[in-house]
Amino acid sequence: MADEFEKMGESLRAKTGKGLNEWVAAARATGIAGHMALVSHLKSEHGLGHGYANMIVHAANGSSSLSQDDDALVAAAFDGARVHWRPLYDRLTLLVQGFGNDVELAPKKGYVSLRRKKQFALFQPSTKDRFDIGLALKGEEPTGKLELAGSWNAMVSHRVRLAADEEAGADVAGWLRAAYDRAG
Repeated sequence: MADEFEKMGESLRAKTGKGLNEWVAAARATGIAGHMALVSHLKSEHGLGHGYANMIVHAANGSSSLSQDDDALVAAAFDGARVHWRPLYDRLTLLVQGFGNDVELAPKKGYVSLRRKKQFALFQPSTKDRFDIGLALKGEEPTGKLELAGSWNAMVSHRVRLAADEEAGADVAGWLRAAYDRAG
C-alpha cells in the first residue's frame, strides 16, 4: 500500500511540479474552511483535476468526506469500537482518489460507496475485529483474501475481509484498481 501512495505523490509532483506536502501547505494557507470550497479553489485557481484537489484537501483537513451530512455518516460508521478502522479507511480513500479525478464517495449508513460511472467498491468497518471491502469484479476468480460476496451485499460481486491485525496490501490495491478500471 505504501508503494501506491508513493506513486500517487510522484504522479502529483510529475503533473504539477509540487509534492503532496507542498500542496497541503498551499491549501492550508488559503484560509478556506469548507471542503468543497477549497476543492473548487484548487481546481479553478491551480488547474488541478477533482481527484487531486480532493486528495489534497483530505490530507490538509484529515478528513475523507464531502459534506457535513457525509461527515456525520462517516463518523457514525467509525464510532465506538470501530474507530481504529478510520486510518485504514482514510488511506484507502486517498489511494482510490489517486486513480482518477472521477471518483465519488457516497457515504451511507454504516459504509461508504465508491463510484465512478457506477459503484465499483465499498468500505465497511463491519465490527471491531473486521473491515470489509466490497468490489465489483464480476467474473474474477476468488483468490487469497478475495472471496465471492454472496448475499453479503448485492451491489458488489466480491469481498475482502481484513482482520483487526491485518493491513491492506498490494493485493487489495490491485483489486481496487481493477474494480475502478472496470467501472469506467
